[in-house]
Amino acid sequence: MTRKRIYIVGLAVFVIAMFGLTGRAQTVRATSKAWKAGVVVSAEEVECTGLERWFTQQPIPDAIFARMQGKSYPAGCTIPRSSLRYIQVLHYDGDGRVRMGEMVCNKLIADDLISIFKELYQHRYPIQSMRLIDDFDAVDERSMRANNSTCFCYRTVKGSNKLSAHARGMAVDINALYNPYYRKGRNGKVTVQPSNALKYCDRSASFPYKIDRNDLLYKLFIKHGFRWGGAWRTVKDYQHFEK
Repeated sequence: MTRKRIYIVGLAVFVIAMFGLTGRAQTVRATSKAWKAGVVVSAEEVECTGLERWFTQQPIPDAIFARMQGKSYPAGCTIPRSSLRYIQVLHYDGDGRVRMGEMVCNKLIADDLISIFKELYQHRYPIQSMRLIDDFDAVDERSMRANNSTCFCYRTVKGSNKLSAHARGMAVDINALYNPYYRKGRNGKVTVQPSNALKYCDRSASFPYKIDRNDLLYKLFIKHGFRWGGAWRTVKDYQHFEK
């Protein structure tokens, strides 16, 4: 081999090596961006770093706890911060895009939720939005109208002084707009939450995000020991799973 050919081959190898390293560095930098619920993530980013990196739990970070103050974690909240966990997951939205999601839950169900959401992701199950309810000032109606999925929010059961399962971080609401709370009183008065979801109370109809007993999400939550609000007798809460 002549010196000229050796030089050309060597230069080509050098260029290829540098391109590969540069491409890898760019990918790593892309996946190191700060976590923000709703941000779209590419399949290449997930593949580069591995699925486990995108499904995590941790004690509530200071920045997250600051977001919760006066909202989902009001003054006088009796639930210890140490009993809660902040989870980060990926989910597909209704348009097939992968998005970052977040949730605060009780540490007793954190592993369950990581496992459930990971399997839902692997099956491309659509969840439109997964943001802390604090982004909606802890107003449940606003969060539900946005079809948001959430867990912890310190509040009592409506019409009582009893803490709800959400107050303990032991209940999860998924795709809330399309899976509303429904109650018909003895006087015939109908209560629907969110208030704009009456048409989704007809569970014989076909529409996106609907949870029923044939649904993968239902099966996974039941498998992990959760109870479904859609099976309650006096009211129906189709979005709701609790332990």
